[in-house]
Amino acid sequence: MATLTIRGLPEETRRALKRMAAEHNRSMEAEARTILEAAAAPRVDFIAEWLRGAVEVRGEFELPTRSAPRDISLS
Repeated sequence: MATLTIRGLPEETRRALKRMAAEHNRSMEAEARTILEAAAAPRVDFIAEWLRGAVEVRGEFELPTRSAPRDISLS
């Protein structure tokens, strides 16, 4: 585990972090760790994942046979 020291953190930010930690029943250190982990986590590209999944099932489904359109009268 690495140690991170943050210098020059504005008092306003420290107070906000302390408040957030209290709201989540965590220490300030645990709250900061959670925030940093979420910010540094790889982003999942929903569209790319969906397209990748669609390619995997391509050809597994057949379209139903369609009948000819019915005639309509506009008069």
